Amino acid sequence: MKVKNICCIGAGYVGGPTMAIIAQKSPEITVTVVDINAKRIAAWNDPDVEQIPIYEPGLSEVVAEARGRNLFFSTDVDAAIDAADMIFISVNTPTKTYGMGKGMAADLKYIELCARQIARVATTDKIVVEKSTLPVRTAEALKNILDNTGNGVNFQILSNPEFLAEGTAVSDLHKPDRVLIGGDLDTEAGREAIQALVGVYAHWVTEDNILTTNVWSSELSKLTANAFLAQRVSSINALSELCEVTGADIQEVSKAIGMDSRIGPKFLQASVGFGGSCFQKDILNLVYIAKSFGLHEVADYWEQVIIMNDHQKRRFAAKLVKTLYNTVSGKRIAMLGWAFKKDTNDTRESASIYVADYLLNEQATVVVYDPKVTQEQILADLDYLGTRSETENRALIKVVNSAEAACEQAHAVALMTEWDAFKTLDWNSIYAQMLKPAFLFDGRRLLDRKLLEEIGFDFYAIGS
Repeated sequence: MKVKNICCIGAGYVGGPTMAIIAQKSPEITVTVVDINAKRIAAWNDPDVEQIPIYEPGLSEVVAEARGRNLFFSTDVDAAIDAADMIFISVNTPTKTYGMGKGMAADLKYIELCARQIARVATTDKIVVEKSTLPVRTAEALKNILDNTGNGVNFQILSNPEFLAEGTAVSDLHKPDRVLIGGDLDTEAGREAIQALVGVYAHWVTEDNILTTNVWSSELSKLTANAFLAQRVSSINALSELCEVTGADIQEVSKAIGMDSRIGPKFLQASVGFGGSCFQKDILNLVYIAKSFGLHEVADYWEQVIIMNDHQKRRFAAKLVKTLYNTVSGKRIAMLGWAFKKDTNDTRESASIYVADYLLNEQATVVVYDPKVTQEQILADLDYLGTRSETENRALIKVVNSAEAACEQAHAVALMTEWDAFKTLDWNSIYAQMLKPAFLFDGRRLLDRKLLEEIGFDFYAIGS
């Protein structure tokens, strides 16, 4: 089967960039990205391509090349489903906040809604591709819905998890380590569906880098990959605390162990903790699956990664308060960076949210600057926690348009996101306009400690 029309349900951080690259590399395939969020679709269609809703280096150029040629963004979900040979499901699968599995299991209500809409609309055979991060055996549930509520057409379900790192998503898509496609290897129809998706990626990915598996292996591989990466972050952060009490330097330790070829240097940078949409959600999902099979020791092992990450965020905030003479009430704290990492405007599970919430509950005034995150998003992130009083604390959170404005008359600066622009700020000028003593907390180990101390800062960093 040769794919001519692709529909992607979900215009978010995965669906938008992935479909843009597919459209760019496969000009003979019509790619339509649909979403019920009219505001988001309008942003993807903005004549000023720099205003698209997802910030990724290089993405706006890709969208500009393909949009209107064979890449389209629409709110007409039914029409796109009807026209498509292949349908990607790329909707949100947040951790459940209610009922069975609350706090661990993935909430699949949006996936089910997609499946029922596809079943209702489709009048021709379709290949349905799981692109969202999903628990093992979701494909089975999808197939049950599609086969039993549809119009008698044939559906093939594939798993095609994404392995994108936000901030490098475009290069990750252009030159992926691997493309993983899971499907029904035991039937001719299943193998044909797998090859149809292989054919899409083969426009720019060598077949040696396209791995085909059964659908369950594909689903579990996604969860496991993120769990392993998150485990490394929590491991180095656990050591950072040990470094602080022993006098070791976490950067020296990271370099030493990273030079071991069996370990490698990636994901060994101590920090306030990992964030983003995947790591915590996927580990909790893995914990829930293990518990559901009675594998409690396995569940406890992986849950400790989350516990360590939460501890690191609380520890950073508590260290800031303790250093400022055990009170930040009425004090102005500048937070530089709100996105969970540099080169993205994604704030999901960002450490900044939790550190700011801690400080607000201590009655600090928190002044935030991030190059790509809006005030609207920052306030929404804090409201989502449900712990910030609208009436009492709204006046304590401020969002400004420059790092210098954030730091003016501040008692302390907390560097929360490793934006390159923060490395080249005029720290002499910033120090001059801060209240003395001036404290700097480098949660991402961005800056030269010796230089800052020469300027006059009292400098504190994770693992220092």
